[in-house]
Parts: sequence; C-alpha cells; structure tokens
Amino acid sequence: MCLIALAWKAHPRYALAVIANRDERHARPAAPAGFDPEHHDVYGGRDLVAGGSWLLASSRRRFSAVTNVRAGRPDAVSPRSRGALVHDFVAGDDDTASWLSALAADAGDFGRFNQLAWDGERLGFASNHPGFVGGDVAPGLHAMSNGAFDAPWPKSGHASRALSRWLDDPASTARGADDVRSLAPLLDALAESTPAPDDALPDTGVGLALERALSPAFVKDATYGTRCSTIVLVEADAIGFYERRFDPAGRVVGESMQVLATPPTPASR
Repeated sequence: MCLIALAWKAHPRYALAVIANRDERHARPAAPAGFDPEHHDVYGGRDLVAGGSWLLASSRRRFSAVTNVRAGRPDAVSPRSRGALVHDFVAGDDDTASWLSALAADAGDFGRFNQLAWDGERLGFASNHPGFVGGDVAPGLHAMSNGAFDAPWPKSGHASRALSRWLDDPASTARGADDVRSLAPLLDALAESTPAPDDALPDTGVGLALERALSPAFVKDATYGTRCSTIVLVEADAIGFYERRFDPAGRVVGESMQVLATPPTPASR
C-alpha cells in the first residue's frame, strides 16, 4: 500500500476502520482479494511475484498492512519481501507485542517499510527506516504513506479527513461494511487524483516532478499507479473487507466484498 488512513478505537461500532490505496507497477502480477489457498482464514490480495501481500485480514481477528518508505533512490534488492511481513503476521499466531519484539532483530533484511499489525486487541506500528522503531498505535485518527507514521502529507490528510467525516455520518455507518452504497464517500476520496500544490509536497529525494505525480490519493499512470482501493471495517464479531481494482487507465476492472465472521470480542459476549 502507499496510502493508509485508519481510525483506532475512535468509533462505537468500528474498533478499527481502514481505507487504503495500493500503488504498484501495473505489470506486476497480483491475485485479487480472496482467501489464501493455504490459510483459509486469511483474506486479501496476493503478490504473485514474491508471494506476500500488501494488506490482509483474518477471521481469527488479525490484520496487517505495509507501505514502502520513499527516501531518494529505490532500495537495493533485499533478501526478503516486505509482503512477507503482512502474510506472516496475519497467518501466524504471535501477538502484536511479540511480533514487534522479534521483528527488531530482522527488520534490516527487508526493504524500507512501515507496517501495521493488529492481533485482535492491540494495534502496533513498526518501521525500519531510518532505524527500527516499533510500538503501540494510540487511539484516534492516523495516516501512513511512504514517509514517517502520521507525517502530514497532503494525501494522508485528505484520506484521514474523509474517513473522519464518514465515521461521523450515522447514515453511512449504520448500513455496514457489506453495503457498497455506504462506502461510496470513502471510495470517492480514495479516487481523488488532483496533484497537491508544490508548497505542500514532501521532499523525499525523488525530484519535484515525481513528488507531484505521487502526491494525489489516486496515482494515475500507465506504468506505475493505484492498482486497488481497500476498505476494512472491524466490528465486535465481524470484519468487512471491500476491494476495488483498476487498470492502468484508472478504470474499475473488478470488485471483491467479503464479511469475515470472527469470534466476538469479550465485551460483546
């Protein structure tokens, strides 16, 4: 993913709400959102090159997502794919604290990354650039793109504000994650493709032209751009997962929707 906005413990119905865009080369093969062929509780898209994923959820009440970190020239080839971080956490059994503790020793084996990891109770964040950092995510509204966690990039603020407005609208949140009509404002926000003003752009060492091109929530380019938009809504006994996919021209080419029944949280039993 290259843009993630989330609300954590900030809504009475949705303990965790996530909206995200995945930006990637259009030629890189990927499977649409579906159940993992080896871990049948795991749901999401799959990278068919390295075998990992950018965002996954599980009916065992687990979730993870990853972005790369943009800092000048691209990473050298790393021995391990960032997508393995997502897959291994969601398919595994480690709680968030244990995962972050173990990751500290191995984080340098991966390309520059930001990761979110939720074990059903605790939401954590980790990054390996410029050095390893990991810890709990505080309740509230947050955003993660290709810089530091909660860095005030234009696309991050745009997505966070859209998620906040949606959560504040009882007419939208009352319909649930399996009603695509209720998700329309979130999908519209993720589809915003207007570049940010130059004076608001971050400086990540890639030059002004590329900063402009990558600044909108939705990156439209024939070679590299937004491949899919994803919405994940975690309730007390279910996780709603919606994915919309795009071709290089930015046209919708597919959608997936799944509600994962999960064990109820202790408070809802």
